[in-house]
Amino acid sequence: MHSRTFSAVMALIACVHAAPVNQNPTSQTDIANIPAGYKAGFTNATVQPSANGKAICISGLVDVTASGTNLHINGGVPTNQTAVTELFVESVQIDSTVRQRLVGNQTHVSGTYGIYSELCFPAAQGVINSTTIQLLVPGSGFDRNYWNVAPGYSYVDSAAEQGYTTFFFDRLGTGLSDHPDALQVVQTGLQVSIVHELVHLLRTGGIAGQKFEHVVGVGHSYGSFQLQLLTAAYPKDVDAAVFTGFSNATDGEPIAFAGLDLTIASQAVPSRFSNLSNGYLTSSSALGDQFFFFRAPGFDPKILELADATKSTITLGEYLTFGTFAVAENFTGPIEVVTGEYDLPNCHGDCMFPYNKLAAVKDNLYPNANNNSDWYVVPGSGHGINFHYEAMNAYQHIQNFIKKNGF
Repeated sequence: MHSRTFSAVMALIACVHAAPVNQNPTSQTDIANIPAGYKAGFTNATVQPSANGKAICISGLVDVTASGTNLHINGGVPTNQTAVTELFVESVQIDSTVRQRLVGNQTHVSGTYGIYSELCFPAAQGVINSTTIQLLVPGSGFDRNYWNVAPGYSYVDSAAEQGYTTFFFDRLGTGLSDHPDALQVVQTGLQVSIVHELVHLLRTGGIAGQKFEHVVGVGHSYGSFQLQLLTAAYPKDVDAAVFTGFSNATDGEPIAFAGLDLTIASQAVPSRFSNLSNGYLTSSSALGDQFFFFRAPGFDPKILELADATKSTITLGEYLTFGTFAVAENFTGPIEVVTGEYDLPNCHGDCMFPYNKLAAVKDNLYPNANNNSDWYVVPGSGHGINFHYEAMNAYQHIQNFIKKNGF
């Protein structure tokens, strides 16, 4: 991130208003004294405190070798913004044939990819507890920082206060991770395979030298969609799954994406994305972010500014391969669905009308999930629950769910 952009982001973080949080800043001594083995698996590892200092965080590149089944995208990257806008106009029309026209046959992709990752463990304990780790999967439009956005809004800090270690990462094609071909490589199939390989590394000692006994998956939005496909394809990967910003009702997506106004990233934010191809897209403005992710008056305007300043990208390949959900018949762990009351893409703005769309996830996708499965509507919140005043209450609900299921 350019120094001027970084300074602006830090200034915004300082301005964000949130509910009072207990201050327990991590000291430089704590950071300096972490065991050297905790940096295992990370290239060029750095150590820093979480947003509110409740956790000590190790970050760096993790090499992930993965193979997946993608779909061939016909045609090349858009030549200009007019072509991008027209594609979305046609994709949201009532009788759209965009995906039928552009998405072709299955194709195999494989490689070793640099996935920028972060592991945070409770500062109060000073050590990693290898019993349970929460794997946090970010959604479209943001990178790993969605989980640690600012003091009073940090999921990482909430988990650390309850004694949990978290692992989160920049999705392929976002943040500091590799940015390969935006059409043929950065797609849903490969993204799910990368999450699968990260679970394997966490369970086998490939990261931080720890073999975690239990992995609880927590996703947001597109990250929840990846987690859902993961539980269907690899039902033993995670012991429990928490889906935030999620339902299996998709009728709100067309209007939400129309409002997001996806734009060629290198043109929208050249200071951050100038080196990316036209297949990498981002929201056109803070107004687009608000339309898709926020619900007034449930957020601080400064957090909207921060979200826009730290937004990431989505590839055209990801958008065209969102695909359909998979019934996870062999997943028997507990699931929880935590979604904002007014989530636009997943609830068309009302998660309780004309039926409970959160409770329906278990009925429709998880016929054999544990009876301790649950759902929670986050009051007054839109799609990006981490950006709303109710964020910390939502986090506490999730931690309680994880604990009551023995993890």
